[in-house]
Amino acid sequence: MKLVIERSELLGALAHVTSVVERRTTIPILSNVLLKTAGQTLELKATDLEREVLDQAAADVSQPGAVTVPAHILHDIVRKLPDGAEVEIKRDPEKERLTLSSGQSRFALQTLAPEDFPDLAAGEFSHTFQIAAADLRRLIDKTRFAISTEETRYYLNGIYLHTAMRGKQPTLRAVATDGHRLAQAELVSPKGAEGMPGIILPRKTVHELHRLMEDSSDTVEVGVSTSKARFAIGNITLTSKLIDGTFPDYGRVIPKGNDKDLKVPNADFKSAVDRVSTIASERGRAVKLNIKADKLVLSVNNPDGGSATEEIGVEYRAAPLEIGFNAKYLLDIASQLESEMAHFQLADPGSPTTVKDASDEGALFVLMPMRV
Repeated sequence: MKLVIERSELLGALAHVTSVVERRTTIPILSNVLLKTAGQTLELKATDLEREVLDQAAADVSQPGAVTVPAHILHDIVRKLPDGAEVEIKRDPEKERLTLSSGQSRFALQTLAPEDFPDLAAGEFSHTFQIAAADLRRLIDKTRFAISTEETRYYLNGIYLHTAMRGKQPTLRAVATDGHRLAQAELVSPKGAEGMPGIILPRKTVHELHRLMEDSSDTVEVGVSTSKARFAIGNITLTSKLIDGTFPDYGRVIPKGNDKDLKVPNADFKSAVDRVSTIASERGRAVKLNIKADKLVLSVNNPDGGSATEEIGVEYRAAPLEIGFNAKYLLDIASQLESEMAHFQLADPGSPTTVKDASDEGALFVLMPMRV
C-alpha cells in the first residue's frame, strides 16, 4: 500500500470516523482505523461494534492495499502537521509497520491485519428512503433532550423513529421520553418509509448522527431493518445497531382532556424561568407557576438559598391554578419552540401538561408536574 494525500483531506475524514473509537477497549483492533484503497480514493472505517462510520478522501494511490492503525494516534499526528502539507502513507508488510512521511516528519505505526477488522454494515435493509439532512436534524433536535439516561430502562435510551398518521397524512415521527417528560416531532413521511419497522436509535448513535449532519445540506439516504439502521450523508456512512426492545405505548401518556389554556411569550418565559431558578437547590430545581387571569407568577423558595419571584403577562381565562415543574425541563422544552408564544394545556396540579408550538403542528411536549 502506497499513496499520497493532502493533509486537510485526511484530517477531515479521520475526524469523522475516529469519534466512534473508544479510548479504552479490551479488543485491540477496535482501537484502530481501517485504511483501504479503492481506485484513487482512500476509504477509512472505524467501529465500536455498536456503530460504524465510513468516510473516503481523494488520494494519489500508486500501490493499492489495506491496513489498520491506531486511530487516535494517527488523528493526532495528522492534526499536528502544518496546513497544506502532503502526507505519504506507505505500508511495510515485512515489519508490519505503516510509515507516514510529511516534509521532514516521519512516523512509523504498528499495524494489525485488515482481515480481522469487523464489518457492521453487512446485511440487507428492508426499507430505504431519502430525507433532507435539515429535516432529520430537526427531528433529532426536538426530541433528543428527553432521551432517558437510566440504563435499567434501556428501551428508553434512544429515539423511537417510526411511521404514524396525523389526520389523513402519513408522517415519520420521532419520540423520546425519560418518564418525566416526553418530546414528539414529525414530518411528512418520505417515499419508501411506508411500512418500515419502528426502530429505537441508541443515544450515542443519535448524537453521532447529529454531529455528522451538523453543516450538511445533503440529502440523507436512510436504510432500516429490524436490527440495524444506516445513514449515508455525502461520502460518510454511519451504520448502527438498534436497541433491541419495545418502546412503550407513548400515546397513553399524552393527555387528551386538558382544558386550561395558557399562552405565554416564550422568550420572556424562558428568561424568567432561568432567573428565578438561580435560587433553586440543585436537588429540587422546582419552579412554581401561579396562574391567574392574564397573569403568571413564577416563584422559587429554597430554605437554604432564599426565594425569587417574577411576574409575566399571559393569555389565560380558566380557573386559577398553582403547579410546579422542574426548571431544567421547562427550559429544555422552551428552547425547542420556534413560535413566539408557548401554548400550555393544563388540567390540575397533579396531572401531566402538554406544551405545543404554534408554528409546528408536529411538535408536542408532555411534562410531569412536581410537588412544590
